Amino acid sequence: MAKNGRGRGPLKLLFVGNSFTARNDLPGLIARLAEARGQALEHRLIQAGGASLRAHWNAGRAAEAIRDGRYDAVVLQEQSTLPVKNAARMHENVRLFDGVIRAAGARTVLYMTWARLNAPGSQQAITDAYTAVGEELGATVAPVGVAWERFLRDYDEPVLHDRDQSHPTVAGSYLAACVFLAALFRGSPVGVDVEVPGLSAGDRAALQAAAWQAWQSPA
Repeated sequence: MAKNGRGRGPLKLLFVGNSFTARNDLPGLIARLAEARGQALEHRLIQAGGASLRAHWNAGRAAEAIRDGRYDAVVLQEQSTLPVKNAARMHENVRLFDGVIRAAGARTVLYMTWARLNAPGSQQAITDAYTAVGEELGATVAPVGVAWERFLRDYDEPVLHDRDQSHPTVAGSYLAACVFLAALFRGSPVGVDVEVPGLSAGDRAALQAAAWQAWQSPA
């Protein structure tokens, strides 16, 4: 995944999703972590609040960007509850995009999200939905939801869910970014020294360790 199939230069990523990706500028946070490791990353985000991948597909903008953008990889984030409510539909949506991504010479990366705070039991359905379609398509799955589930089991702080019990706090987005760093570059985020307002060095260390453990053992 870390190799740039378009020649030397930054890894070029397109993110397609909604506020779970946009909140706290997740793509920019990943790029900052990568830069601290000496790895350049360029990114673009196409998002709409609450949007599903089918909504993005029907709008056409994301598919056009994939065809024209010469990306190395495209990160797909499904609407957060669809994998629980209708995994088959979610799989259909991912397959639509994967065909265009492959035709453009890029790779598909799936952003496995997390359960809402008031429905922790739904994480298994989310994990299973992303894992199954990832295995089917040979896509990279960033197991962010697994990292969240385990961190919430072991720690009370820093808090990952925002007040709405759904969206990520800065800590939640930082944990996601650390998982993506491992998934994209196949290396540990542990020890990456990037200060983030609101997170202590101890917070960052705990989140980094959780991300790396989830990437190494997502099941």
